[in-house]
Amino acid sequence: MNAVSEPILTVRDLSKTYAGGFQALKNIDLEIDKGEIIALLGPNGAGKTTLISIICGIAQATRGSVSVAGFDIRKDYRKTRSMIGLVPQELTTDSFESVWSTVSFSRGLFGKSANSAHIEKILRDLSLWDKKDDKIMTLSGGMKRRLLIAKALSHEPTVLFLDEPTAGVDVSLRKDMWKIVEELKAAGVTIILTTHYIEEAEEIADRVGIINNGELILIEEKTKLMSKLGNKRVTLDLCDPLSNVPATLEDHSLELSEDGNQLTYTFTTGGDRTGVTAFLDDLKAADIHFKDLNTIESSLEEIFVNLVQESS
Repeated sequence: MNAVSEPILTVRDLSKTYAGGFQALKNIDLEIDKGEIIALLGPNGAGKTTLISIICGIAQATRGSVSVAGFDIRKDYRKTRSMIGLVPQELTTDSFESVWSTVSFSRGLFGKSANSAHIEKILRDLSLWDKKDDKIMTLSGGMKRRLLIAKALSHEPTVLFLDEPTAGVDVSLRKDMWKIVEELKAAGVTIILTTHYIEEAEEIADRVGIINNGELILIEEKTKLMSKLGNKRVTLDLCDPLSNVPATLEDHSLELSEDGNQLTYTFTTGGDRTGVTAFLDDLKAADIHFKDLNTIESSLEEIFVNLVQESS
């Protein structure tokens, strides 16, 4: 994070408890800088959508505060809401309106003056230009998803929330979506993304936050997260099969394949390399030879699954 500039979004001690006693969010603290892309990961019911809804003014917190660019979301609701764009999960649109009119109307709702050039650019970027005069009720599900994105971008927000924006959509929309995300980031727009496609978070996010059971259990720069919590596996194709792992190698984290032809050594990517060197030295001392070596690093998905299991 940039220590010089004030965070564009600040969440302090945010909690949400429903009437029945269910606590959807527990003491969330979060700071996000201008121009960051944050991926929020978590299983269904973890609290991701609740957090977004409170920040966007759709739901109210039980306790805590949220500010956007220094403005409190309750005291300065109109100001903060005009700075936020939201692409929700649900396909809620005005069926009888045309694509052009509903996107233009969304811009006007936030007090922005008409800007046909901006609306045209959004529709072209989202492959909706040819549908600009069509009624929304005639659009396919994928086109309606594109329309939700267009509406969220209509008033030129400085903070954009994408709540599962590519769930169940075609590859074409996903490509268009990430192209727009890259352009928005370059323009200084802050983007908070929730997704089940962890490979997307791995590809585009600057930082990754993991929510489980209403708690933000971790938020970390993606590269640091994968370095600190990831594992690397080295698999050796042996020249001669082994019936078991020799006693001299038992101090290492090893797994022998059922046929005895492969030996896999696992170590943390954040650790030093002396463990690997020691393993190879011990392998040589045990007179075990290999003909090939393959290395695989943990994916963000594996790290996510492990962290959620630990926190449950």
